Amino acid sequence: MDIMANVLLAAGASPAMVHFKEEVPEFTPKAAAVVVNVGTLNTDFLEGMLAAAEAATALSKPWVLDPIAMGGTEFRSQHILRLARMKPTLIRGNASDIMALNGAQSSSKGVDSTAKSDDALDSAKSVAAKIGSIVGITGATDWVTDGSRCMKVQNGVALMSKITATGSSVTALAAAFIAVRPDDPLLATACALCAFGVAAELASTSAQGPASLRVGLLDALHYATQDDMLALAKISAGDDH
Repeated sequence: MDIMANVLLAAGASPAMVHFKEEVPEFTPKAAAVVVNVGTLNTDFLEGMLAAAEAATALSKPWVLDPIAMGGTEFRSQHILRLARMKPTLIRGNASDIMALNGAQSSSKGVDSTAKSDDALDSAKSVAAKIGSIVGITGATDWVTDGSRCMKVQNGVALMSKITATGSSVTALAAAFIAVRPDDPLLATACALCAFGVAAELASTSAQGPASLRVGLLDALHYATQDDMLALAKISAGDDH
């Protein structure tokens, strides 16, 4: 949660890390968007997740689901599917998560994916069409789809895979972007993935390894200008691999 909160702060958002259902009725009306991250899953947290999703839906607030390690255990899969059926605005996962959500046997190793994002695009389209959510896949290439339209993002650096919780962090960043553009969550998500990737590229120019890249990523998210983003953005429409 540390890097998730700091990514949001660096990007200009204001995080609140709330877990228990007793706080949901007071916190949700104050939130511009809600993230349901199943990385740490127990029965207490699950009750909070379900309550948050229900409250966000009732208040017409965007909410985002991160289905970490979907297919890893029966308990986890059962409740991720339960949350997905509540129609989040966005589901953001790695390729293995999204393929498992579409019914494929999971090949994930904890939070890591063993599948390529390009291979999960058809699954993402299927999930988006069935559930009615935007679906984002992150990997060497990032994809965002609503089931018919697709956007491709090709920013980022391979070393990011050596830093834990970067996926969770970009999910949270996407929620912040959707809060600003709730009328177009597909575009907002693609822009969030692009901004995160550009920040990683900027940070990589002086990084010595994963630890310095982690610090540099936060600095880059904080100091990057619009010109930096426009100069380095690699974002396009369509589903050509």
